[in-house]
Amino acid sequence: MSTTTSTERTAARPATDDLLQVTGLEKHFPITRGAFIRRTVGAVRAVDGIDFTVRSGETLGLVGESGCGKSTTGRLISRLLEPTGGKIVFEGRDITHLSSREMRPLRREVQMIFQDPYSSLNPRHTVGTIVGAPFRVQDIPTPQGVKRAVQDLLALVGLNPEHYNRYPHEFSGGQRQRIGIARALALRPKLIVADEPVSALDVSIQAQVVNLLDDLQRELNLTYLFIAHDLSVVKHISDRVAVMYLGKIVEVAPRDALYAAPMHPYTLALLSAVPVPDPDRRDRAQRERILLTGDVPSPIDPPSGCRFRTRCWKARELCEREVPPLRELATGHVVACHFPVEEVERTPGGRAAAQQAAASVPPATTTPA
Repeated sequence: MSTTTSTERTAARPATDDLLQVTGLEKHFPITRGAFIRRTVGAVRAVDGIDFTVRSGETLGLVGESGCGKSTTGRLISRLLEPTGGKIVFEGRDITHLSSREMRPLRREVQMIFQDPYSSLNPRHTVGTIVGAPFRVQDIPTPQGVKRAVQDLLALVGLNPEHYNRYPHEFSGGQRQRIGIARALALRPKLIVADEPVSALDVSIQAQVVNLLDDLQRELNLTYLFIAHDLSVVKHISDRVAVMYLGKIVEVAPRDALYAAPMHPYTLALLSAVPVPDPDRRDRAQRERILLTGDVPSPIDPPSGCRFRTRCWKARELCEREVPPLRELATGHVVACHFPVEEVERTPGGRAAAQQAAASVPPATTTPA
């Protein structure tokens, strides 16, 4: 990985105004039954009312377990899916329900890097055709021709420009992802939604691709929504991190603050599972893994109140009754929890003591911390 410090990253990429504003965003996939007369009997609440912003020039990491709605959120923002409700505002313009024709000019501003570098590239097209497609679709003039523009893009992402006429099967997974990145960069977008762009790659290749994205951001002044489940990768590239659980955002904070002092129990559990490669710094007494009991509830019928309460060691009667709102508990640090994690609970001993204390409090007399 790159050795760039967080101070250098902040100085090199100042975040200014909000480029993207998401308010109450929802995506419910209907469940239908019936052989001849189809009727809706329920819905999968993949994304169920989320709020966040992405500032110009920053990287917002979006993390969570598989199935929590991260990728669906990315596709909603890039308007590959039609939202069920809520609002998406890009550069002050509401793009929530724009038609395909109305969205066409905005495709130049918002692009997506897909998770699987094998299925996201057409095996019947050459690299030149794949990367050059945005120029032809958007009718973008290229003074020296499409071929030269594509070759410049290939060189920009670290590929040999002479591979213009090769097919995707002739490249490795990391090289294919670089082709996908080149395609996303063709129109010089302002916002790139990266949907787990390194999860399908080997660890050694992951570092190369993440460093490439970091370098491209500085060079081209890009803004990223970086979707991932690997918290170590998110820590390297993100300026702020949003944690998602079962269709809801439960915590948003600056990267360093979130990793140093998580306030939501789910975030604390996620961070406890991140491996530390240096045996001299593991500090087992402080980094004992938090094992969550039970399975993730179904998005078809999520729990009442706080959706994490069925697996949370801090859950009380209030958590079952009321949905916790996102509250700012520190500068830029918002948490959706009635009983946020306190400093003492970040150690196994303190966590056990707090759990015993919570169990001794009658539910009827429990009040938010």
